[in-house]
Amino acid sequence: MQEVLEKELVAGLRALGLPRDRNQVEALLTYLQLLGKWNQTYNLVAATDKSSMVSRHILDSLTLHPYLTGKTIVDVGSGAGLPGIPLAIFNPDKTFVLVDSNGKKTRFLFQVKIALNLENISVENCRIEHYQSNLQIDMVMCRALSSLAQVAEKTRHLLGPGGKACKILALKGRYPEQEIASLAKEISITRIEKLEIPGSDSQRHLIELQHN
Repeated sequence: MQEVLEKELVAGLRALGLPRDRNQVEALLTYLQLLGKWNQTYNLVAATDKSSMVSRHILDSLTLHPYLTGKTIVDVGSGAGLPGIPLAIFNPDKTFVLVDSNGKKTRFLFQVKIALNLENISVENCRIEHYQSNLQIDMVMCRALSSLAQVAEKTRHLLGPGGKACKILALKGRYPEQEIASLAKEISITRIEKLEIPGSDSQRHLIELQHN
């Protein structure tokens, strides 16, 4: 089974055009193993089959890789570490803050951090509205979380000195026409991309927002 997963994973990374080395592939496989084990007890993600987890969670998360900018990135409602963990593996030069209010999920994230020796991530067990940082937050990202308007409002306090706007990357399924129409005037949409997930025919859209 591990060999099948590795082939699927490597093929998916190649399809996404991601540079990779053996250590990154092994880190992702270890993460999948941990996710499968913990998922049996804590129901961290919907998919229970490891093969479907490759496209549905790992490759889906990694589609954000080309759009990351800045040094410090906050993963809002990180849950099982998606998209934060896969992206941290491929971006050791960036700092990822994984924020989730569910204690069971953050315990899993701490376990992953230790097991994979991911020194570029930190885990915060709190609601995003209560998260405070002395760091300049360059980007916020989220996956399967709230409406675009809610995400923008809940992360407003992460604006940098002088109101410097951080970008918000939101992964959505179908094109969120109604959510976009409901955005406040002070929120600008700076990018909309339809994404292709290797091994999946599900619709996926990337919406990039910014406070004016």
